[in-house]
Amino acid sequence: MGDTNDTLLHLDGALVQHGKSNDRIYLMDPGTADASLLVPKLVKLAEENGYGKIFTKIPRSISAPFLEAGFLIEATAEKLFHGEEEGLFLGMFLDEKRHEEVLSSEYEKVRELAFSADRRKPSTKYSVRLCSKQDAESMATIYGKVFDSYPFAIDDPSFIMKTMDEGTVYAGIEEDGNLVALASGECSFKEDKRFSEMTDFATLPNKRGNGYALHLLAFLEDELRKRGILTAYTIARAISPGMNITFAKAGYTYGGRLHNNTNIAGNIESMNVWYKSLV
Repeated sequence: MGDTNDTLLHLDGALVQHGKSNDRIYLMDPGTADASLLVPKLVKLAEENGYGKIFTKIPRSISAPFLEAGFLIEATAEKLFHGEEEGLFLGMFLDEKRHEEVLSSEYEKVRELAFSADRRKPSTKYSVRLCSKQDAESMATIYGKVFDSYPFAIDDPSFIMKTMDEGTVYAGIEEDGNLVALASGECSFKEDKRFSEMTDFATLPNKRGNGYALHLLAFLEDELRKRGILTAYTIARAISPGMNITFAKAGYTYGGRLHNNTNIAGNIESMNVWYKSLV
């Protein structure tokens, strides 16, 4: 997959990811930082590195300093934080071209396809199970085959095991004793959050077309609900009919589109936000 991974940085109590691969700063968690002091530091870091975008997911209650600084609301998710407070997905574009979408008409077609999808629960045709650290090698191999690039080192077994320790729940589908499809719930169990990003969906190329993603999603929702997660959301490739249709079928609500946000499959792409209450 190559050296495409960004750097993690703790800044005034906030967790920040940044790097040239995504050409952006991602404020992953504002933590205990004072937003009015954090925002100018994020802008300075972006300017020093020549990044085109700053992206963040925050509760509406701390959004004022971001909006006043020129951040745009790209997407929203109701009751994202602790099943109560609205979450905002904000973007600041330091490079105006970064906001322009060459494929905007294609993204709209995908969104319309998703909206027209039947909402239904998958059958129990396939057997889905939780993955453990013993699966890390096989999981890394699958991710390495599926993605040309990814925001994290997901093709590294040690990285996968580390995320398991940090609360990410992985599920997989097997055929003849071998994993062929994967997905995860990247959980935030803190009381003020209790949400999970449904992500890392990957099916081996020769196993696609079986609806594995919908089965994995349903399985993970049930598992995370038992663990106290209140809201699930995803950031899905806006160009991918399959994933957007999967979340629409599973009853997720469309929250908006993040313009030119993430380096995945070798290019920086726009992403759609979908969310769903698990209560």
